[in-house]
Amino acid sequence: MENISANMPLSDIRNLLEAIADTCDRFQMISLTRQLEATRSLLEENPPIDVAVMGQFKAGKSSFLNSLLGQNVLPVGAIPITTAITRLQYGNKERAIVRHFDGRTTEVALTDIAEFTSEAKNPNNDKNVAIVDIELPSMQKYSGLRLVDTPGLGSVYKYHQSTSEHWLPAVGTALLAVSSDRPLSEHDLELIRELTSHTPNIILLLTKADLLSPDQQQEVISFFQQTLQRELHRVLPVYLYSNKSNTKEYKRLVEENILKTICANRDSEFLRILHHKVRSLSQNCLSYLRIALNASIQADLNRENLYERIINEKVNESMMREELGIISREHQRQTRPLIETYLGQFKSPLTKKVTRTLQGDITSWKGNLWKLSRHYETWVAETLSEEMRVISKNEHENFLGTMKKAHAGFSRSLAAFRKFLGDNIEKVLGVKLAEVDWKIDVIEPDHPDISFTKTFDIHLDLIWFLIPMIIFRKIFERHFIKGVPKEVEINLSRLAYQWEKNVNNAIEAMRTQTINYIHEELFTIEALLSRTQGQTNDIKNIISKIEKTLI
Repeated sequence: MENISANMPLSDIRNLLEAIADTCDRFQMISLTRQLEATRSLLEENPPIDVAVMGQFKAGKSSFLNSLLGQNVLPVGAIPITTAITRLQYGNKERAIVRHFDGRTTEVALTDIAEFTSEAKNPNNDKNVAIVDIELPSMQKYSGLRLVDTPGLGSVYKYHQSTSEHWLPAVGTALLAVSSDRPLSEHDLELIRELTSHTPNIILLLTKADLLSPDQQQEVISFFQQTLQRELHRVLPVYLYSNKSNTKEYKRLVEENILKTICANRDSEFLRILHHKVRSLSQNCLSYLRIALNASIQADLNRENLYERIINEKVNESMMREELGIISREHQRQTRPLIETYLGQFKSPLTKKVTRTLQGDITSWKGNLWKLSRHYETWVAETLSEEMRVISKNEHENFLGTMKKAHAGFSRSLAAFRKFLGDNIEKVLGVKLAEVDWKIDVIEPDHPDISFTKTFDIHLDLIWFLIPMIIFRKIFERHFIKGVPKEVEINLSRLAYQWEKNVNNAIEAMRTQTINYIHEELFTIEALLSRTQGQTNDIKNIISKIEKTLI
């Protein structure tokens, strides 16, 4: 494979990046924008090497970093917590600087960072946080690098996903956290493929290793290596970690073999990472330029039908939007029936359980009809809310069938689009389209809130002072108990509706992501086709200039 010279001066790299930037601007190669920005920033700012802990949500990334640092700096919790990129590095005093998307910075105490980085305190990232930088005196032994905590990929919150993906080109060394309770998914493999374009250093970190016996740990590591060899034709180093057992030894291995090694060879590691990013960017740019070159040659010879021969009905954006819309609507229509059918099995046993509990509790309630009604409504709210939460937690995987089918449909359409476009370009222009590992992320919906209903259709409890409870109490108790099946049915129905809404929103998000992939690729290809007429010699010169930096 062609490579950037290890001895290439930084001035030459700077000139090369400027040439690529001019080329991207001239030919509207917007798909390379983020990769170019990250590489130029690395060269100009010479920052500490970013050692990013990445992976699926709830893989234990923040907990790992807290354990490694020996102090609970990062917030952790039962739900996906991290909402913003958080970087930790050496500083002579403890402090945290919050950087907002609008350019503002706010210095806060370490104890307050959850106000900006956690979903609970900063829902939907309403505070517009881009990055949080934390400085710690305890990280002096790691001067020259930054530890980076990233939002989980595949999180229930889509902006988490986009935040992490947008930051991928800036990664220096990637620690891919994979939890022992769900090891090495297809999403992890896709992330490794994408990371390969951005860093030469990818390391697997098997978290929650205490869940596995020593023999099982070796089996999982062997499985990792076999899978990586089969799918990616490479192997990666694997380290174990647990916050509950053997932590001291796990921590020592990570520090000695990864962090201290990077620190001891900081300058050479920095250059190796920079060269890797420049090489990858150059190859991607050259791939598009070769399309532009052949398009220019063809355009000079046959200007009329070049566009129609490449952008035909099989790669037409409007038709793709229509096809993706059909896939989306078809699966969205099936979501509610699927969930309601599955929840139907819980109606009878749950009704019996709640009825028995109410019969045991209601006799101890005191007061007039108004107080009895309020007590009943509170009891129903608490009891059925908890039951619905238990069902959501234990059974929600069974609600996601249409989402997974839609994901498969979108993925097939995207692969077919990419193949048709690539075949057309190769047939018409004689060059292959660069390999791009597009992935459509399955974003698991959040668990919905649970509502409850009123006790009576008419407010009899408003005339409680006219009703002698000593006479009628048993009647009202039976009324409450008889209302349990209706309460259960309504709450199961609302749970189905809320899950339907969340699942269908996830399907729509995947459709939008697929359309964006297609739009950006077609925009780039169309720009190359429309802007290349009469520029054959110019494009040849640009290709030659970039290729001279490669050996």
